[in-house]
Amino acid sequence: MPMNSVNTNLGAMVALQNLNATNSDLAGTQARINTGKRVASVKDNGAVWAIAQNQRATSNSLNAVKESLQRGQSTVDVAISAGESISDLLILMKEKALAATDTTLDANSLQALNDDFTSLRDQIAKAVENAVFNGANMIDAGGATVQALANADATSHITVVAQDLSLGGAVLGSLDATASIGTQSTASAMIATLNTAITGVSAALSKLGTGSKSLESHLAFVIKLQDTLDAGIGNLVDADLAKESAKLQSLQTKQQLGVQALAIANQASSNLLGLFR
Repeated sequence: MPMNSVNTNLGAMVALQNLNATNSDLAGTQARINTGKRVASVKDNGAVWAIAQNQRATSNSLNAVKESLQRGQSTVDVAISAGESISDLLILMKEKALAATDTTLDANSLQALNDDFTSLRDQIAKAVENAVFNGANMIDAGGATVQALANADATSHITVVAQDLSLGGAVLGSLDATASIGTQSTASAMIATLNTAITGVSAALSKLGTGSKSLESHLAFVIKLQDTLDAGIGNLVDADLAKESAKLQSLQTKQQLGVQALAIANQASSNLLGLFR
């Protein structure tokens, strides 16, 4: 190929190729700075993008796990609060029953104690009835067992079994909705019933408390796991902005030099006119 040709300017071609390459690199660097990501789309790095996308799916799924655990924990905590109130009521009922065994009481005093006793008994029923969170009641007859999600694949759960604290139920037993201390003999018999009920409620609350603690501990783990996954995704796709900033300065300088080189190469054809003067 002739070195001096007005039809073909090899120098301009090379200069243009280099300038286009520089502009392409500059556009990529600017995109990484704008998005903050080294791998923003599948075109940047298909393998890394696919791995990151799978991890994003797992991380987002853990949001549902956290919500399930928090909902379960709230349901159990409401049941515990009601159960603790029931335990306190049972202690007060035992106090009334014990006072009613005093043979020196007259009929009016015994009736007053029985009225207090039945009022406390009815408060137990109200506590059980109102121990509801998100439509679930764990301490009523046929109560709802909590089964919270434990992983992102829904293959594992944390279960907290319901405890029947209703009057006449599995835990309170003989202490039903008709319990009273109208006489010294019924009051004396009621003390044993109340002792059994107090022991049963304490055991039921212990199980609920253990379940609530399990939900709380697993929730803390899931939060840490999600943070770790998000950090791992960042390691895969995030751009080093300090490095990109330095590269941007270099490419901008290179771009200016490329424009000047192209301008010089384009002048080569004009220089040939001097040969004919």
